[in-house]
Amino acid sequence: MGMIAEKSADEWYNSLPKTGGVYRLINGTMSDRSRNERVSAVIALGESDDPRAVRPLMDCCSDTDALIRRHATEALIKLRSGRAVRVLVERLKDKNEELVTRERAAAALAAVRSYSAIEGLRDLYADEDEDPKLRSFVAGELHRVRIR
Repeated sequence: MGMIAEKSADEWYNSLPKTGGVYRLINGTMSDRSRNERVSAVIALGESDDPRAVRPLMDCCSDTDALIRRHATEALIKLRSGRAVRVLVERLKDKNEELVTRERAAAALAAVRSYSAIEGLRDLYADEDEDPKLRSFVAGELHRVRIR
C-alpha cells in the first residue's frame, strides 16, 4: 500500500506542508485571534475554493462564538464539500443554534447534494416539532435541488 493509503485522513492532513496563503487564513481562524480577524479569515477561506479550507471551517462550525459558526457555515456553502455533511447536519439540527445559521446549514447541505446531505434535510423537514420557518426553508431547499 502507498504511504497515503496507510495514513488516516487526519494524519495525512497534518503531514501536509503548512505554507502559503491558505495556511495564513487557517491560522487566522484560531481562537487566540480577535473576533474580527477570525471572521475575516473564515470568509476568505470560503472564497478560497481550496479543499484544505474545509477542515478548519468544519472546526469553526463548533466554535463557541455564534458569529464564527454562522460565517463558517456560510463559507461551506461555497466549498460544497461532502466532508462537511456531518457538521452541517449537526448545525441544522441544533435547536439552540440561531435560525440564520441553521438555514445556512440547510443551504450548504443542498449545495453538496449527496445522499447523506439530502437525508439530513429530509429528516429535519419530517420533524413536526421543528421550527415551522426552518421546515419551510428546508422544503424550499429540497425543492430547489428537485429532490422530493
